[in-house]
Amino acid sequence: MSQLQRDADALRDDGVTGVSVRLETRRGVRTARSGVGDLSTTEPVPQNGYVRIGSTTKTFVATVLLQLVGEGRLSLDDTVDQWLPGVVRGHGNDGRRVTLLQLLQHTSGLPDYIGDVVPDLSAAGYRKNRWTTYTCEQRLAFAMQHPPSFMPGSDWEYSNTNYVLIGMVIKAATGHSWEREVRDRILRPLRLTHTVVPGNWPFLPGPHARDYQQFEPGGAMTDTTIAYLPFDGDADGAMISTTADTNKFFRALVRGEILAPAQLAEMQRTVEVPADHGAPPGTRDGLGLDWTPLSCGGGYWGHSGDGFGYLVWPATTSDGRSAVTVSLHSRPGDEGTAVRQIGDVTALVDHALCSSRGGGTP
Repeated sequence: MSQLQRDADALRDDGVTGVSVRLETRRGVRTARSGVGDLSTTEPVPQNGYVRIGSTTKTFVATVLLQLVGEGRLSLDDTVDQWLPGVVRGHGNDGRRVTLLQLLQHTSGLPDYIGDVVPDLSAAGYRKNRWTTYTCEQRLAFAMQHPPSFMPGSDWEYSNTNYVLIGMVIKAATGHSWEREVRDRILRPLRLTHTVVPGNWPFLPGPHARDYQQFEPGGAMTDTTIAYLPFDGDADGAMISTTADTNKFFRALVRGEILAPAQLAEMQRTVEVPADHGAPPGTRDGLGLDWTPLSCGGGYWGHSGDGFGYLVWPATTSDGRSAVTVSLHSRPGDEGTAVRQIGDVTALVDHALCSSRGGGTP
């Protein structure tokens, strides 16, 4: 049994219902699956099935904005107010003081809207509210009900509101939705034919595993395969892909096939992520792209995404020669198990990428 399969099985043994992994190196492609794709039928996780990628969407959106920078259509030093006059106001929030760079790097201090669109964190709350749709303006209005976390540029805190605004800026600059720009600028040129920008369409294309969320410690697994549209529907986390397409995107990105050198360098200029954020030690945040150290030296680029019942973790070496994407199809109800499962994921990625560098068997 390969190390890749052992690591996938470790995630299953730690409570994940279904696991899918795809590793691509100079020696070819290796895959591993573990658990089941459907608790009721015990069917296996499909090979290269569709998965929600959640906040990994942010990397696509950041790439579009940086392309616009490279074309001279906007600047990272532009303020939000220059593109969206008067939109960021209230309770101390001020778009005249927040730059596009700060939005991309989560140094804006703007409050996160997510808590406002999850009024009931339970299985019943998921079922009741999953069909509710919001416009980007409505999401932003939720956020503006809260004071900023800090003065713009003075600290770092992850906020989905930042990327809702980036989507709005893309539309203001181009006249087109962020979805259309992602399709035209990234999906079509790279032929990512299994990557979807679904809008408010809540269903996964087939084949796919079913996703399950445990809403309380020790509780039942609730089928959450249908999107939770209050936060699964905007520029901060709407997209659907496959492990193969996700690897292809990140490899092309770090190889410089999508961005000009100056913009890729800007994307990879990082700040430290605070230890209490839950990221692996040493993680640093760029512009829609994170850097995480490897035990064998160096590190990898990626951006994880998660939501009710799913987590995806893409990782690509700095030269783009090796890439691995891990997809989990359930999320636990207690913090301890969640931390352990993330530890299992990062160990799998570390083993896979270090082995691909050293010539060992992943």
